[in-house]
Formats: sequence, structure tokens, C-alpha cells
Amino acid sequence: MNESNPARFKSAWFAAIIAALAIGCGENDTISQAEKMEEAKPGVQDTAPGIEETKAIAEEGFIYGLPIVMNYAVMYAYAVDRASPEFKAPFNQIKNEPRVFTYKDTAIVTPNSDTPYSFLWMDLRTEPLVLSVPEVEAGRYYAVQLEDGNTFNFGYIGTRTTGNGAGHYLVVGPDWKGEKPAGIDKMFRSTTQFALAGYRTQLFNPEDMPNVEAIQAGYEVQPLSAFLGEPAPPAARAIDFPTIDKAMVKTRFFDYLDFALQFAPPGPEEKTIRAKLARIGVGAGKTFDFADLSAEHKAEVALGMKDGEAKIEKYLSTQLKIVNGWAVSSAFGDREFFDGNWLLRAAGAKAGIYGNDAAEATYPMAKTDADGNPLDGSKHDYTLTFAADAYPPVNAFWSVTMYDGKTQLLIENPIGRYLINSPMLPQLKKNADGSLTIYIQKESPGADKESNWLPAPDGPIYLVMRLYSPKTEAPSVLPPGEGSWQPPPLNTVN
Repeated sequence: MNESNPARFKSAWFAAIIAALAIGCGENDTISQAEKMEEAKPGVQDTAPGIEETKAIAEEGFIYGLPIVMNYAVMYAYAVDRASPEFKAPFNQIKNEPRVFTYKDTAIVTPNSDTPYSFLWMDLRTEPLVLSVPEVEAGRYYAVQLEDGNTFNFGYIGTRTTGNGAGHYLVVGPDWKGEKPAGIDKMFRSTTQFALAGYRTQLFNPEDMPNVEAIQAGYEVQPLSAFLGEPAPPAARAIDFPTIDKAMVKTRFFDYLDFALQFAPPGPEEKTIRAKLARIGVGAGKTFDFADLSAEHKAEVALGMKDGEAKIEKYLSTQLKIVNGWAVSSAFGDREFFDGNWLLRAAGAKAGIYGNDAAEATYPMAKTDADGNPLDGSKHDYTLTFAADAYPPVNAFWSVTMYDGKTQLLIENPIGRYLINSPMLPQLKKNADGSLTIYIQKESPGADKESNWLPAPDGPIYLVMRLYSPKTEAPSVLPPGEGSWQPPPLNTVN
């Protein structure tokens, strides 16, 4: 959730996808032997696209499908596989986490460690769900991010959008035809039949956790029929969810995409890519199974996936607005925000799946210093200084979180600190001019500076700044990359 993708999905899981792309990249003898051994099934070669078209579809399909498959992996771990160490709760039940995330949490890359989470995976096939929230005291930020299987943010409940008062909110599936009933404050429509509600509740300090737990206890969910006091409709059919892990995804990426798409009616902007995927046996309208492709076709699929991954990497390295070494952009939103820009959606998912709309939270991200040199805790120490009059401009709060540059996960460290945020300001030491310097290094900067120490890994560094409810008036980080406020550069100390 940028935060935000198998039983223990992490960047290693994503790397496993990429490792699978080695198929066909040099194993010509193996492919040739497979072609000779494989006997094509009747009719398949007549309906399958040509080799070049297959590769092109696989490339485009990988870019389109990556966030969908990543989301399925998290859903499987959190709501389906009860044996998973990441399992939270069955569908349509809220799981409250009375803690912030640590290095032990590996299901989501770049996890947020600012706010205790609550998770609700929603099955909307039978009927809509009513999400009820309690009154939250003024001055405490909370947000319920509604995200569907397409990784579209289709709505928000919380401080910025609906306020801190109590309320009842209806979440409906893509095919629901009813009207908003009495007693419901607002209705939200998911584009897919399975969706996620991610709750974030601000924690001021460790001693504040009981207050957060009391708020979490007030988060409720119930079917619409129960809310209205009516009989429940017949239950939806049981689903045999396919197991997913990093070994299986190496050869079954498009199988998982095929499975997920049955719960996602296509939008107008998806018709072209869905038709192309059907040409290689994925999604509705296909005339054969993906498994029936010849060995040669499958080799081209692997090459196409590799090219798709290269495009995502290139986008992340060249297309984001760089400000003082920080990538500042907006890569998360609803269906209208993406408008068929699947490369942008894939880049956002890889950078940190389940990220918020920029208006809810903006995420400057850094892997290099202001001169473009890679951040590396094994080679250098760094400082980050906010001028006295240039702290991040937010209505809620801000943070700077440290991640391992290879895995994009929180790192184990001797003081158990994963971030520095604005609620910590009273405990941090200011410079004589009122500015704030954060010391970013793997070893302690010394007792006199340790209050401002953000421990770094012994290797590549990935820093994410989170600006919750960024101010819209100047100075502001909005619009991302073009705002009047800019994140300060990271300075190399040695």
C-alpha cells in the first residue's frame, strides 16, 4: 500500500516473475527440442496468432496484467490461504492490526509503518456491503482506501473526503443495479467483484495505541440485507482459488491473469487489450486455452514479458519527474485517472502497490542523491535537512521511511526505527536556525544525534516520503512534480 503484491509476496516474488522471463532468452536448444517433442493440439495452430503477434501481445498483456496478478497474490495470502503467515481474515471480515508494520511484514512492498492498518477483503458477488465507521476525534487522521482488483482507487472514506464523523457507506460490485438506500451516506462502485478496503488510523506515539485500538473496534462491515433487516440473497458459488507462489508464477502468469479477469467486467478502455489477450487464450472470447500454445509461442510469450518488464523499468527510471533526486509523480487513481495508461499503472504497482491518490497522499521516492548517484548505506552516510520554514506542507502528517533498496521492505535495525515523521518532532533535535537534519546511515551517528537517526541498510537505499493530505494552497507539493514545495536533496556526508 505503497505501502503499498502468494503466500509471502515481496519483491523477491516480483523478482521471481522476472526470473521466469529468462525462458527463451538463450535456451534455443531447449526450445527447439520442446518444439520437436510437443505435438500441437488439433485446431490450435490455426487459431493462434503468429509468432511476432504473440510476443507483442505478451508484452502488452504483461504490462496490463502485472498489477492485477500482484493484487491477486496479496488477496490470496490475506483472505484465501489460511495457512499463509500473512493471512488476515476471510472475505467480508475486518482484520485490525493493533500495531505498525515492521521488517517482519513482507506481503506488500514499501509498506506504510506510520499508521496501524485494518484490512477488509470484500466479495461483492452476492450483494453490496455496508462499511460503518465511528466518530474519530478532531486532529486524528484516518482514511479508508477502496481499491479494486484492477488496482483502481474507486473511493475514500475518512478525514479528507467525508470528515471525522460517524457514517455508513455502501460498496457495490460492478453489476449491482440498485439505488442508494436510506441511511447510507455515500455509495461507491467497484469495477471488480472482489475489492479491498485498506484502513489507516493515525498513531501519535506508542502510548497512543489503545486509542487507535478503540477506533479500530468501531470499524464495522455487514451485508446490505442485514443493514436493511431483510432476508439475505442466495450465496454466490464457491470458488476454487488457484494457489499462487513464486515458483508457479514463473510459468503461469497468464493463467492467474485469466482467472482474475472473470471477476472484472471490461471497461471501454479495456476492450482492445482484452481482445488481444483473447488471441493468446487469456480472458473472455478466447478460442483455445493458453496452455495449448506451441513451445515456440510460449518462448515468445516469455520474451514479450521480458520486454514488458524492461518498459516498466525504463518508465520508472526516465519518465518520473525528478526533483532534487526525488521522483515526485502521481501513479495512483481511479479508472478515469489511468484512462487506459497501463504502463503508468504497472509502474505505480511496482514502485509500491496500493498507493493513494495524490490528493490523499503524495509519495516522493528516492534511490539516488541530487546528482543521480545511487544511495548506498554500505558506501556512504547521508543527511536530509528540512529548512525551518520548509517542512512538508500537509493537513495531516508527513514521514520519511527507510527501505532496503533491493527488496523494498523495511529493514531490521538496532533501534527498531523504520521512519521519522512529524508526530516525532517534539523528540527530535532542531538545529540552531530551527531546521531539522535527519541522519541516514547504517551506524549510529553518535549519542548526541541518535534522536534524529534513520537507520539505513548495508547496501542500496530506497527512501519514501509520505505527505498525507497535502495542502492544496501554496506552498504545496501538488500537482506532483510541479508544486511550489520541493523535497530537499539528500547530501552525502562521506
